[in-house]
Amino acid sequence: MFKKLDKLIIKAFLGPFAATFFIVLLVLVMQFFWLYIDDFVGKGLGTGLILEFIWYLSATLVPLALPLAILLSSLMTFGNLGESFELVAIKSAGISLLRFMRPLFVVAVLLAGVAFIFANYVIPVANLKQRTLLADIVYAKPAFDLKEGVFYDKISGFSIKIGKKEANDSVIRDVIVYEQGNPLQDNFIIAKSGIMRVTPDKRFLEFNLKDGWRYQERGNAYERNNTEYIRLGFKEYRKQFDLSSLGFNSRTADSVNKNNEKMYSMRQLEKTIDSLQKENKRIRQQAIKDIFRQTAFVNYLDTVWKKEDTKGAKKIKDFDSILPDSAWENVNQGAQGIAASVRISAESLAASLRDKERVLRKHKIEWHRKIVLSLACVVLFLIGAPLGSIIRKGGLGTPLIFAIVFFMLFYFSSTMGEKFAKENTLTPFTGMWMATFVLVPMGIFLTYKAMRDSHLFNKEFYHRIARFFRAFFS
Repeated sequence: MFKKLDKLIIKAFLGPFAATFFIVLLVLVMQFFWLYIDDFVGKGLGTGLILEFIWYLSATLVPLALPLAILLSSLMTFGNLGESFELVAIKSAGISLLRFMRPLFVVAVLLAGVAFIFANYVIPVANLKQRTLLADIVYAKPAFDLKEGVFYDKISGFSIKIGKKEANDSVIRDVIVYEQGNPLQDNFIIAKSGIMRVTPDKRFLEFNLKDGWRYQERGNAYERNNTEYIRLGFKEYRKQFDLSSLGFNSRTADSVNKNNEKMYSMRQLEKTIDSLQKENKRIRQQAIKDIFRQTAFVNYLDTVWKKEDTKGAKKIKDFDSILPDSAWENVNQGAQGIAASVRISAESLAASLRDKERVLRKHKIEWHRKIVLSLACVVLFLIGAPLGSIIRKGGLGTPLIFAIVFFMLFYFSSTMGEKFAKENTLTPFTGMWMATFVLVPMGIFLTYKAMRDSHLFNKEFYHRIARFFRAFFS
């Protein structure tokens, strides 16, 4: 049953947690856009499409934002309470730090459960939508944008250059249009001026050109002597360009990326992992059979090779003693052929098994990731709460620095462990749980120090030690 003290600490925690969560989520989204900003600019993307992509992207970043938000908000909460001496008053009343941390620990466990449900059921769908939409955006052609003095070749079959555009962007001068559909050479149009406009449905670009020439070569590409060159002058000429191939016009079906391990729930991952393990086992057994099938003589050893002759002849000790000299060359060539065939088969099977083992490791890594990122909410709380009670500083200054340091430690250790697991240097379990193995002892140590009012981050404590050593050595 919650008491007033529990309500006090929870109320003090929820405000900073909500603020830091949305700030962290915004920072992570902006970091993604910094990496892909070149792929989004100039594509003519609508506001609705960008907001849809941000929605899916934000959903995929929630499991990473939650642990950092819990770490920072717990640091701020206990730092504020320590700075205002509320924590000292609570301890003087005989309430231990562990009892004071208990309601927030329950909240952290509940948030970890929410993070797990989110990672297991929401993240696979969001990953699928976000990856498909990102691929469509990245591979979409840039939107139409003619610049002065620069050839524009994004429209299929044409290359357009405009010498000058008037202020209203509709009157153009010194126009050159190359048509790249002729097998003999590029036909082209030259005009002194014209009017440019895009149709209301934005599908066609229209040029109404004035005072120019159109050059064209006709004939057969295989009979260059039977070609004719045509030059046509005009006072006014109308030319249309199809813009349907530009910009973002179509959406790829989500089923294209459905077989990626990031799109699976834990139940689907377990089924896939079981199937992959059975498949790898079957391939190994088949490989052994295929290799030894080429050395079938092992099953047909001569009886003279195995035991002495009944007449008292000596037992054959090696293969050379029963092989005639005339058969040596044929036997050596056959043995070399069998060895080469076995080597090629073994290398091919080894490469295939390495690929399948890599796929299996990726599925195991993704299975562990759903648990590790959820449990990170509890692990980082065990660091943030005692650390805040030790440093006794509120606000966003000192807590933010410590939060960044510990989160970077968590992020780099987990990233390094994942890399080692993918390279088969560590098992998927050891690699994905490396960050937890590193941070849990730190959390226990900080909790131990906080319960005994440690001077671990007190500047005066280190100044006194420094004065003692200076006095000792002087």
